[in-house]
Amino acid sequence: MRPWLDTAPMMDEKTSRKPYPMSWEEQSLLFAEPPDHLRRMALYKVNTGCREQEVCKLRWEWEIKVPEIGTSVFLIPAGLGGRHENSGVKNGDERLVVLNSVAMSVIDGQRGLHPIWVFPYGVSDQNGPTAVHRMNDSAWKKARVRAADKWEQIHKTSAHPGFRSIRVHDLKHSLGRRLRAAGVTEEDRKALLGHKNGSITSHYSGAELGQLIEAANRVSATDSRGPVLTILKRKQA
Repeated sequence: MRPWLDTAPMMDEKTSRKPYPMSWEEQSLLFAEPPDHLRRMALYKVNTGCREQEVCKLRWEWEIKVPEIGTSVFLIPAGLGGRHENSGVKNGDERLVVLNSVAMSVIDGQRGLHPIWVFPYGVSDQNGPTAVHRMNDSAWKKARVRAADKWEQIHKTSAHPGFRSIRVHDLKHSLGRRLRAAGVTEEDRKALLGHKNGSITSHYSGAELGQLIEAANRVSATDSRGPVLTILKRKQA
């Protein structure tokens, strides 16, 4: 039987721009704006801490059932590349993706849409919908501007510049901040966010995966709005 994780996860990518972990209110405003396929990808990303291409190129063949705890995880291979042939996003390690209840609800909603891609979109000449090339596209950039405008209408003050220009990668930072606020240990945070950490074991049992899932579900405790209600539906015309 294949081990859940053969090697430790990867290091976080460097960036010259200061991260902007968004608030729950900002998330609600932002996620109301993008097209449905992008909203689902963003909701999955902010609950898993995956990088952009780990979401765009996610394949069903990477899903691994964990019957002893009645769920599944994804194990992304080390060879996953970036948007272009020479632009890899991995550091040579496999990436274990643990799904909390929200991420699993997104995954279950994608089943049956495409035999290969978890998040298909558009039309190709031969195989129908294909993988999304990138999340940080014009639709995302327009959505963040509309969300910031709505924030200003509600609060009668300027939105934070970080929110008005929020990047897709900031969803990963948002999860990291929430895990920390929920009291999740540093070791578990690194495992959930896909950071390379020599102290993390290279083989997870079902019970250990269950503990990580429980930790990932604790992010909802940091939501100041009260109980979280996640609704995945298409916008009405």
